[in-house]
Amino acid sequence: MALLPVTMQFFALAAIAAAAGSNSSTASTGVGNSTLGPSNFTASGVFPASLFHAYYNNPTATDEQPQPVISDPVTRVVYPFSLTDPKNIPQVDVKDPHILPPKQSSDAILSAALAQISSIGQNAFFANSSCARCQAQLLAAKVVALAAPERGPDVAVALCETFQVSTTCNTTWGADALGSVITQVLAFADVGGFDGQMICQNFLRSACPLPGASPLNLTNWFAKPKPNPLPVPKRSSGKLLKVLHLSDFHLDPRYATGSEANCTSGLCCRANNHNSPAGSNTTALPAPRFGAYRCDTPYSLAAAALAAIPVLTATENTGFDFMVYTGDLVSHDTENQLSRDYVLYTETVVYDLFKRTLGSGPVYVALGNHDSYNQAQDAPHALGGELSSQFSWNYDHVASLWKEKGWISESVAQLARAHYAGYMVRRQDGLRIITLNTDLWYHANWFNFINMTQLDPSGMLRFLTDELQDAEDAGERVWIMGHVLSGWDGADPLVNPTNLFYQIVDRYSPHVIANIFWGHTHEDEHSIFYTNNATNISAETAVSQAWIAPSITPLTNLNSGFRMYLVDSGTFDIIDAHTWRSDVNAFSQLDGQTKFGPTYVYEYSTREAYGANITGWGASDPLNATWWHLVTEQMEANPDLITTFNTFQGKQSVLSTTCTGQCATARVCYMRSGSAAIAFQNCPSGFGSVQ
Repeated sequence: MALLPVTMQFFALAAIAAAAGSNSSTASTGVGNSTLGPSNFTASGVFPASLFHAYYNNPTATDEQPQPVISDPVTRVVYPFSLTDPKNIPQVDVKDPHILPPKQSSDAILSAALAQISSIGQNAFFANSSCARCQAQLLAAKVVALAAPERGPDVAVALCETFQVSTTCNTTWGADALGSVITQVLAFADVGGFDGQMICQNFLRSACPLPGASPLNLTNWFAKPKPNPLPVPKRSSGKLLKVLHLSDFHLDPRYATGSEANCTSGLCCRANNHNSPAGSNTTALPAPRFGAYRCDTPYSLAAAALAAIPVLTATENTGFDFMVYTGDLVSHDTENQLSRDYVLYTETVVYDLFKRTLGSGPVYVALGNHDSYNQAQDAPHALGGELSSQFSWNYDHVASLWKEKGWISESVAQLARAHYAGYMVRRQDGLRIITLNTDLWYHANWFNFINMTQLDPSGMLRFLTDELQDAEDAGERVWIMGHVLSGWDGADPLVNPTNLFYQIVDRYSPHVIANIFWGHTHEDEHSIFYTNNATNISAETAVSQAWIAPSITPLTNLNSGFRMYLVDSGTFDIIDAHTWRSDVNAFSQLDGQTKFGPTYVYEYSTREAYGANITGWGASDPLNATWWHLVTEQMEANPDLITTFNTFQGKQSVLSTTCTGQCATARVCYMRSGSAAIAFQNCPSGFGSVQ
């Protein structure tokens, strides 16, 4: 297939679109460097062909998504069209290695079996018939994983079928998907003890009950006690930085315009997914070329969002001071449709687009659960041998890309390669950025179910603590960023590691940790941290807070959105946050013409939306944990403010559910829960999302 040459200039096109679609007055908060752009921006209906140097198809076509030719600057590979061909999505990846643990000796197998039998005998939950049965089955599977690891995926499929986890067990738990991962976990986990209990609870239809947080012994965890009194707070500089926060881009290069946007299961807007009642020959809801509510981000929406951001934030000429990206680049493919090349392709494309279109300073990145092969699988180095480095291909690739873009130095890249793509950067202005790979506390990561009685099997939280201590010793402030949040409703993170994280935040707040940033939920949310494990929840005990960013992807039933912070350059506190959105419900109306693309509009100022009745807070005072706790008190006094929060949580999607009664009570409780342990202890479940 012939490659098409570049015929248009992207930034010129963006400027034309801005002139045509941005017709509202410029906004300002009245503080230096706080000027915003117009209140709305309508992108061009024509895809900017100059975004990429060549294509496998005609990028100006309206009946299919562009298919750019992507060359990886790290691997020097030109990714083939077959990798993203929406009409021929691979169903089995036979190229990538699926690493299995080495066979053990007969003595080792016997020793492990005896140890597991003993462990089951001592397990307090053995009397629970479903839990005991589940753990006994895991014991049998463990013997297979140790003695005949090549048959481990077969026993994984059998477990899947026994517990009716899926209707596609061979596809999703077999040798070419999660089978090798599950075999590794069974080989190393204490399946007769706490590890097995948690595997049964999390993966095997809640066969075991979910326990609360384990007793936490922090003796010798911290090198020094918390200073008392705390150091004198940093002084405000009066100068504001503009910092962009993007999350959950979820580019879908396999998006098929006109395919089924309301499929029965899986990721929609794919040629191979249909609406079962309608049948494979009938499309109930054709996928608009700019995206739909049950689909990930097509190239057309990606280009529109990236064109809108500089205009709306008034950074076309200055760029952002820096940007934080809290993870998830890759589309929501099933395990059998993923491959290393697909992940590498997406990383190469999206980071390159950030660099070339946003005019940003450094971009600081955390990996998301969809940014690793076999979604959310990241193994601790403690496994040893070949298994300890089985995901180094990904850490090496992203670290090299970040360095190639000029966002981090070679020394930081080396740190990222060694720390699961997590790293620390000390900026010239004195702010330290610490990024974490929070797949290492995500409940869907099988590897987290090995050695669960340990505080920190991966060493990630040890790394975080040591970096925070260095920052405290240097008198500097820190931003922490990751993907999977530590708290909110407790549905996604594991209890024990986020319980430890909470104690770390308490120890180094408010004098060191200025802000925390998460993504993952695709929704606009917030979390507050308190002293003494939130035993006393008040404005006086609030010490830190986490900003949970809206997503670019519309999945599921959400509008597309992004946020910019105005940050005091002396304290690195956030003075205000501005959020924009685009109405995905209107995208179908844009088909059949090329004059207009999606419109992104200004949604709200955090300070103005929630702070009207908070007294004693000046225009330049920070939106810190104390301020956010006062917001929750206002919500308790005025349910209309919870309605406002709920509306913004879904980016004003027409499909967002309402939140009253117990839901309203739960939302305030979630905002006050910075760990899964506190959420489960204090809050009713089932109200975390507007989806």
